[in-house]
Amino acid sequence: MIAIPLLAGTLLLAMGCGNEHSATTAGPAGAGSVSAGSPSQPVSHTVAPRPGPTGGTPKPTRPEGHTDNPRKVAWLTAKPSKDGRSLRVTWWSGVEPCHVLDRVTVRETSKRVTVTLWEGPSSKVKNALCIDIAIQKVTTVKLKAPLGERKMIDGARS
Repeated sequence: MIAIPLLAGTLLLAMGCGNEHSATTAGPAGAGSVSAGSPSQPVSHTVAPRPGPTGGTPKPTRPEGHTDNPRKVAWLTAKPSKDGRSLRVTWWSGVEPCHVLDRVTVRETSKRVTVTLWEGPSSKVKNALCIDIAIQKVTTVKLKAPLGERKMIDGARS
């Protein structure tokens, strides 16, 4: 019979943790603090995305081509290989199967190379539940001609 009072006490303690009288946030004096007379306000903070699932190494990704309603995704960097015949493109994404690289389009002219990443949810998995976390991914794109002095353009931003 000790379980019922213990459960009730635990419930009261848990409810008391959300009490507006005990809630404060860190910051400059008076900023974000909640006083006993004010209504409670949600406390939120932003956490910077992590570099990747392996401690700073972006996840190698290949286009799979089976997504629903793919959309353009902006990339962070496009680093040319030593010979300039390929680009290592890095971008922020989410977890699969909710964020799958569908395809990469490359448009080359004499003055610029436009690289566009296309992502969408996998069409192979229905009603998937995915956590909302940022993952850095990387893919390699081959060029028809060496990059040389041509300017690299993000097709999602142009």
